[in-house]
Amino acid sequence: MLIRSFPAGAFGTNCYAVATGRGQECVIVDPGQDAVEPLSQIIAEDGLKPVAVVLTHGHLDHTFSVVPVCEGYDIPAYMHPLDNGMLTDPARWFGPQLARLVAGARFPDPSEVVPLDDGAVLDLAGVRLTVRHAPGHTDGSVVFGLDLGEAPGLFAGDVLFQGSVGRVDLPGGSWQKMLASLRDVVLPLDDETIVLPGHGGLTTIGRERATNPYLAEAASSQPAPKGRGL
Repeated sequence: MLIRSFPAGAFGTNCYAVATGRGQECVIVDPGQDAVEPLSQIIAEDGLKPVAVVLTHGHLDHTFSVVPVCEGYDIPAYMHPLDNGMLTDPARWFGPQLARLVAGARFPDPSEVVPLDDGAVLDLAGVRLTVRHAPGHTDGSVVFGLDLGEAPGLFAGDVLFQGSVGRVDLPGGSWQKMLASLRDVVLPLDDETIVLPGHGGLTTIGRERATNPYLAEAASSQPAPKGRGL
């Protein structure tokens, strides 16, 4: 598996290009601010042909370059529908102090974005991505599982970082939902799983299970009680 990445824009959002090898089709993950030029350089260097953009969630630091990338390569974008509102009004969901960064940016019409469902399996460019809905950072946050050959992999977006997890203080964030996602989606993964996060460096589930205090809190949390039937 070939994975190329770079930190995009002022937010340092990790943008990834994923392919089975050089000269093959590829999937682009989270093309953030100012991602177009470095992404085109990677694509040219490795002779890649983009077939789709997949988004871990709707925050503008992950979606900023979706329109120019999708239009430039004539490819679709995929995102969970619960984050559609972030495309129509990104400043509201990411804080008014960042509204100036939205000036001049174009975001896709949600009706033109392919919806992601929990448990869906995407076969794109020879890469099989398993979608898991993992709300908490946003209502529509997802992670993508894949087989890296030597180990399982996880595009974690802003759900899990090296030594930390995504913030929950922005509109749509919820610490209780984040705990549930960490407990039910992240913790069951194999320790060998390589985590490719939305910000910062690579890590593994085993490392985070042993050292990340937020995963420890999630492990000790209890599922919400089920409602009684009538």
